[in-house]
Parts: sequence; structure tokens; C-alpha cells
Amino acid sequence: MDDSELAWRTLGSETEYTCPGFDVVRDDVRLPDGTETEFHSVSEPPSVVVLPFTDEGDVVVIREWRQAVGRINYGLPAGGLEDADGDVRAAARRELREETGYNAGAVEEIATYEPANGLFDSVFHYVVAHGCEPAAEQDLDHNESIAVETATFEELRSRAAVGELRDGRSALAVLQYAIRAQE
Repeated sequence: MDDSELAWRTLGSETEYTCPGFDVVRDDVRLPDGTETEFHSVSEPPSVVVLPFTDEGDVVVIREWRQAVGRINYGLPAGGLEDADGDVRAAARRELREETGYNAGAVEEIATYEPANGLFDSVFHYVVAHGCEPAAEQDLDHNESIAVETATFEELRSRAAVGELRDGRSALAVLQYAIRAQE
């Protein structure tokens, strides 16, 4: 069976709910067997996830309240790309500066993933930033409460490997980087 035999045909699409950060979309679709049905998904802008290293080799990490899970999340700076960013690297620099107050030296793109493409159209661009140093105060959005600290990469890798780095975006960045370092 080739891929064209698996494809659904979109007959119509409507945004059913919009709020800051995402939309809920309903597609009217025809399945390969001819069945017509609805499919709901969440649409959001692309995001960038930053693995920021200081010159000393530590990683800048954040602790942030996450209402959806009702707890503090430990992980990496991340956020949506904005029209003014121009590209992924510019977005990474901006997000790092806003969430942590750190500026990045070199920024390298390492991977792009669709973390939950059965329900979300999310695209996460992963970058590594080197030469990060504190330069300013945080410039947080109105709905962010973030504390900044550093950790060793080995600590993050160990936490990700045993499931203690619960933020999937952060765990994937750390494990991806660890794999690349072994090559």
C-alpha cells in the first residue's frame, strides 16, 4: 500500500475555539474507505526549545509553574516563534533572554520534531546555545512565573534517562544532544 492510499481528504475546516496560544480546529474529512467524519485538533504556532550552555559547561534551566499539570516544571527555556524573529536562531536568542536574562553566543539548530501529531500540529525546533551568560533581567510574559538556575548536563541527562525530567520538550533536547555527543 502506498502513502496516497492512506491519506484523508479534507472537505472543510473551521476554527471552533480561539484563545491566546492555540486554536481548536474541526476538519470535515473523508477517510480512505469513503467514510465522512469530523476530526478535531489543536493548532499552535511553531516553538523553539533552547539547550543553553554557559562557558563553564553548565546548562541554564528554569523552574516554571504549569497550570495544566498543577505543578512546577523543571526544564529548558522554550516558547513560540514570533513574526519579528525572522528565523529559529533569532527566536531562540529572544526566548532565552526573556525567560532567563541570559544572552547566547553561538546558536546551532539540532533537530525539528512534531511531538504529538495525532492531536496537535505543534512543531518544536531544537537548538543548542553556547557561551550563554547573564546579561539582563528577565522579561516575562504576563502569565509566566519562572525561576532560573544552572545544572550540569550530566544531571539533566540522568534525569531524562530515568523519567525524572518530566517536561518532554526538555527531555528530548537533552537526550538528542547526548546522542549527538556520542557520534
